[in-house]
Amino acid sequence: MTAIQLYDTTLRDGMQGEGMSLSAEEKLRVAHRLDALGIQLIEAGFPSSNPKELELFELLGRESFANAQIAAFGMTRRRDARAEDDAALRVLAESFAPVCTIVGKTWSLHLEKVVKVDRDENLRMIEESVAFLVAQGKRVVYDAEHCFDGWHADRDYALRCLRAAAEAGAETVVPCDTNGAHLPGQISTAISDISAHLADTGVQIGIHCHDDAGVGVANSLAAVEAGATHVQGTMNGYGERCGNANLVSIVPNLQLKMGHECISDEQLASLTSTAHYLDELLNRTPNADQPYVGKNAFAHKGGMHVAGVMADATTFEHMDPAVVGNRRELLISELSGKGTVQARAQEAGIALDDAASRRVIERVKENEHRGYHYEAADGSFELLLRKESGEYEPLFTLESWRVIVEQRADGKVETEATIKIWIDGERYVRTGEGNGPVHALDNALRSVIGDTHPHLADTGLVNFKVRILDETKGTEAVTRVLLDASDGVEVWGSIGVSENVIAASWYALVDSLEYAVQPGREIAPLRSSAKKPAGSAS
Repeated sequence: MTAIQLYDTTLRDGMQGEGMSLSAEEKLRVAHRLDALGIQLIEAGFPSSNPKELELFELLGRESFANAQIAAFGMTRRRDARAEDDAALRVLAESFAPVCTIVGKTWSLHLEKVVKVDRDENLRMIEESVAFLVAQGKRVVYDAEHCFDGWHADRDYALRCLRAAAEAGAETVVPCDTNGAHLPGQISTAISDISAHLADTGVQIGIHCHDDAGVGVANSLAAVEAGATHVQGTMNGYGERCGNANLVSIVPNLQLKMGHECISDEQLASLTSTAHYLDELLNRTPNADQPYVGKNAFAHKGGMHVAGVMADATTFEHMDPAVVGNRRELLISELSGKGTVQARAQEAGIALDDAASRRVIERVKENEHRGYHYEAADGSFELLLRKESGEYEPLFTLESWRVIVEQRADGKVETEATIKIWIDGERYVRTGEGNGPVHALDNALRSVIGDTHPHLADTGLVNFKVRILDETKGTEAVTRVLLDASDGVEVWGSIGVSENVIAASWYALVDSLEYAVQPGREIAPLRSSAKKPAGSAS
C-alpha cells in the first residue's frame, strides 16, 4: 500500500486551543517525542510571530532529528507587494527549516470579506510566494485555506488556486476543511476531483481537517482513500474550537485498518505513552475514552465480555492493545462475574479459589451499594482481593487520628493532624502539618512509615477527586473520594466513602499507601516527568 506522509501541527495549530500553552523548551521536548514516534514533518509555527517562537526556532536550529524535518509556517505575500519584499516571507526564507508551509485563500467569500483582493491578484499572491520560497531552496507545502468551501462555491476557481501553487513548485498542496464543516462523502468527492485535475503536475495531495462536525478523523481517512498521501493533524486532536483531526487515531487506522505504511511497529507501540506524555506536559488529564490509547479503549466490565476476552481476545477486542502500547483493563463492579475477579487476581499474582471469588463479588456488591466504585480504584480492589485471599499485609493498626483546622484573625488557615498507630507491637504518635487535612494526615503518616518503607518517598498523590453521592442531603451527604497515586512508573487508584469527607479521604489515602507496599510489587524510582505528591490536597 501507499506510504503516507504524516505532518504534525500540534506546536502551531494545536496551541490555538483554549488553555493550551507550552514554553519554547517544552515545545522542543515535544518535537523530540514526535520525532521518536516517526512523524515526518513537524510544523513548529511562525518564526516571526513572537519572541517565544523566535526562541523555539533558535533551539530547533541547534538540534538534530532522526525522522522528522521542521516546517516553518507563514502566509502568502501581502497584497500589492513583491514576494521578495515581504518581511514575513523573508523570515521563512532565512529560517533553518528546510520546509516552509504557507497558507493562502481559496474561497471567494474570504477574498471579498477578509483579504479584499480580486481573484487574479490572489492567484498571483499564491504563485509568487511559492516560487520565491522554492527559489530560496525550500520545500514548500501549500495549505489551501477553506478549500472545500471554495470548491463547493466555485470549483473552477478553487482548482486554479491549487494549480497555481503546484505549477509554482509546491511539493504538496493541502486542501483544508478549515471550518470543519464537511462530511466524509463530500471530502472524498472533492479530493478525487482535485487529484485528477492536478495529476499532470506530479504534486502531492494532502488533507487538513478540523473536528467541528465530529468527523475530522473520518474525513482524513476518506481523503486518503480518495488519493491524498499527506495527512495533517495534531496529537490528541488539540486545536481551536473542537480541535484538529486527531493523529493518535489517524495513524493506527491508516496503518492497521487500511494497510498504509506510516511508522514502524516499534514506533507504533509508543503511541499510547506519547499521547499521554503530551497531555501530562499540558497539565491535562488523558482522555480515558480516547480510541486506541485511552485507559478504557480495551476495558471490559460485563462478565460475558470478560469471559470471551479471556478465552479469545478477538471476541471483544478489535486488535491487540499492546500494538499501540496500551493494555487490557478488566473493570470491577457489581455486574462483574467470577471470571472477571479471577482474571484480576491472576494479573496481580494472587491465588484466589472459587469460594474467595464469590466472597469478593459479594463484598463488591455491598460496597457499591454504600457508594464505592472500583472501576477507577484498582489499588483498593487489589487490596480487597488480598484480604479475601489471606495475602493482605496491613501497613499499620490504627488507634485514632485527629485533624484540627484553625483560621486566625489575619485570615491565615493552618491545619494540623495527629495520628496514633501501632506497627509490630509498638505505638507511634505523630503530628503533621499541611495546607489541608489530607496533606497534614499524609505528612503525619509518612513520618512514621517512612523509616520502615523508605521507597514510599517516591510515591505521591497525582489526582484527588471528591464527589457528593446524594446532593439532596447537602453537607450531610455521603462523600466519595478517589485518589490517584504514582511511583513514577505505575499509577493506581484508591477510594474512600464516608459521610465525613476527611474520613473518606483518610480511607483512600491509606489504601493508596498500603497498595504500594504489598508483596510482589517492585517500586520503581520516580521519573523526572512524574508529579510529586500534591501538597494542595485538602
